[in-house]
Amino acid sequence: MIICRCEEVTYGELKNTAETYNCSARELKLRTRAGMGYCGGRTCRSMVDSIAHASTERDVTQVTLKYQPPIRPVSFGSLGEITK
Repeated sequence: MIICRCEEVTYGELKNTAETYNCSARELKLRTRAGMGYCGGRTCRSMVDSIAHASTERDVTQVTLKYQPPIRPVSFGSLGEITK
């Protein structure tokens, strides 16, 4: 099952990487590139967080992954322009 569609990272790959390296969410993201695609983690961020949280044995509170704004922000003025 593909979790990160942008980078084509599967659930199995995430689970194996998290268990092998005892990764935090950020480490898991960097090792697998899940959440680093075009959408910036909007679709897979919560799943990557939960996989990392379930497989780590750390006592430290983990910081969740952030997501990035769109590549090219568009102003409301540009959206509302009338073209002739």
